[in-house]
Amino acid sequence: GLGLGLGLGLGSRAMARNFGELVLVLGDLHIPHRASGIPEKFQALLKAAQHVQHVICTGNLVSRDEYDELRALAPTVHVVKGDFDENANFPDQKVIQIGGFKIGIFHGHQVVPWGDVNALAQVQRQLDCDILITGHTHVNEVTEYEGKWFINPGSITGSYSATTTQVTPSFMLLAIQGSSACIYVYELKDDEVEVSKSEFSKSA
Repeated sequence: GLGLGLGLGLGSRAMARNFGELVLVLGDLHIPHRASGIPEKFQALLKAAQHVQHVICTGNLVSRDEYDELRALAPTVHVVKGDFDENANFPDQKVIQIGGFKIGIFHGHQVVPWGDVNALAQVQRQLDCDILITGHTHVNEVTEYEGKWFINPGSITGSYSATTTQVTPSFMLLAIQGSSACIYVYELKDDEVEVSKSEFSKSA
């Protein structure tokens, strides 16, 4: 599978074939103001991820340089605007189709209370999506609610948020095949990368 350790098989052709479309999901970098860069162990993983077709970023990059770095990772990059982004051209929200899933992307600072699943479900219904990806809380989460999926990749740099300075750096990899998806959550704990996996299918 997605072997642990730094090999992780992200770069292998077999994995790309077996896992369908690979989507890197990350956000809340806050570079350069709150973090100097993406942690080295994550950078090594991202460099190995040669078969990722899409990057979804929940915003707060904050700088143009970071956007250029994301564009080097995959052919297609989708970014929505966070509350600190310097680039005013990013949309506030975006809906894309990957495989059998409609995916809504939205930073999340506009929803009160932040990260509240009822409030997020209202956005999900407005965008009419199967998966809603948001950021802002700097806490990674994969939640199923009323048959829909709510994903927050957390902060890939572990930068502090409005509510906490204790942030675990994290990002996600979404593997979509038709109406099935696997999501891998990568967290950096005590300088070791930990990976957990969830699977879900779209009900007919």
